[in-house]
Amino acid sequence: MSESALFGNYARSNLTFDHGEGVWLVTSDGRRFLDCGSGIAVNSLGHSHPHLVQALQDQAAKLWHVSNLHQTPEGERLAQRLCAETFADKVLFVNSGAEAMEAAIKCARRYHYDNGQPDRFHIVTFEGAFHGRTLGTIAAGGQAKYLEGFGPKAPGFDQVPVGDLEALKAVIGPQTAAIAIEPIQGESGIREIQTDFLRALRRICDENGILLIFDEIQTGVGRTGRLFAHQWTGVEPDLMAVAKGIGGGFPMGACLATAETAGALVPGTHGTTFGGNPLAMAVGNAVLDVVLGDGFLEEVRRKGLSFKQKLAGLVDGHPKVLDEVRGNGLMLGLKCAVPAGDYVAAARQAGLLAVPAGDNVVRIMPPLTMSEEEIALAVERLDMAACAIEAKLVEGAAE
Repeated sequence: MSESALFGNYARSNLTFDHGEGVWLVTSDGRRFLDCGSGIAVNSLGHSHPHLVQALQDQAAKLWHVSNLHQTPEGERLAQRLCAETFADKVLFVNSGAEAMEAAIKCARRYHYDNGQPDRFHIVTFEGAFHGRTLGTIAAGGQAKYLEGFGPKAPGFDQVPVGDLEALKAVIGPQTAAIAIEPIQGESGIREIQTDFLRALRRICDENGILLIFDEIQTGVGRTGRLFAHQWTGVEPDLMAVAKGIGGGFPMGACLATAETAGALVPGTHGTTFGGNPLAMAVGNAVLDVVLGDGFLEEVRRKGLSFKQKLAGLVDGHPKVLDEVRGNGLMLGLKCAVPAGDYVAAARQAGLLAVPAGDNVVRIMPPLTMSEEEIALAVERLDMAACAIEAKLVEGAAE
């Protein structure tokens, strides 16, 4: 095989997939893999879901792109549906999670500018956060490994430890525009944020005239068994970034906001060429058709609990390989006692795809459509992977 013409910024596996069927991915040579990564929480309804395929085909035969200089009826419909199910009054459609977070950051800063406080542009974020790969969002995340080599960190972001209210209060001042947080930190190891802490954030924001931003890029669109993870807590934000699962595999994102906050972005302040295009809007509506269907989210909750219980049994059975199970709904994680990359590789050998994360965690995020039978099969393959690693540990100890 000739040298790839692609950039080398991804450590890709040697697998090449030809097509997908539900929770399965099939390689070009016919091997079948149980997909418990969902393209990193993107393929919310699995592969080749007939309703999504039909919606995309129907729209592709009519219209692909007209730009945001004109009306997009399917976008208006999708926005109305998202507002009806959330705190939001307004929606801005974009192409990705990073763009959704950029929009939320710009909206928060512009909101205070319009209110006569142009120096109020700092965003408080939390250690371990991941908000995207743009220069703005890597600054928001604050992780050194993502910032290294790209020049000075974009100003206006203050990081504090999760759960430390005193540290948070110490950095809040007249410069603070917003607080941004993921209800569950995905990239840093499926770390759930306590409800009491989120409630405290809302209270602090209200007391100080600060906006609250939720990053639900990975946690949203049914992943935890509610449409959005923050809905478990009763805490509502002023702005929210959404992506990944909302397109079911088609690139799209959105920034949701209250009417007052959204009013900061008037013509000329922000834009996107492809955001809200007819293809994305057709697919987004099709995703909501399924996720908001009768009993769908209840099933995600039931299956998530079942999967988590089975994974807890797996942890108990392999203490030399696995430490604990984390997460909610079908956003689960296995904290490993061995390198997480080794466990991902062993799972792949057993015919299952998972996603590594920080804190030595392996993310288990299958399509929301996964059946109980497929959950049982996934646990069986994860057990095979753990047994394979245990065999290597024994072999290594014997040498």
